[in-house]
Amino acid sequence: MQPYFYSVSEFIAMGKHGVFVWSCWAITVGVMLAFVVYSRRQRQALIKQLTIQQARQAQRTTKTTTPATKRLD
Repeated sequence: MQPYFYSVSEFIAMGKHGVFVWSCWAITVGVMLAFVVYSRRQRQALIKQLTIQQARQAQRTTKTTTPATKRLD
């Protein structure tokens, strides 16, 4: 059995198709990393938004549960 590539430079060149092959790999990995970063930022923004919403809801419930005092003149 003979190896298809005899050196690292032949492997990188991929029989003169290396530019196409490695650019496809780079684009694929770049898009996947961008998706991971985007997803994490969206998750953090959602958690922050839910925290703010929960705090506002807690303020509303404390305001409505305290009885309002009426002044009788």
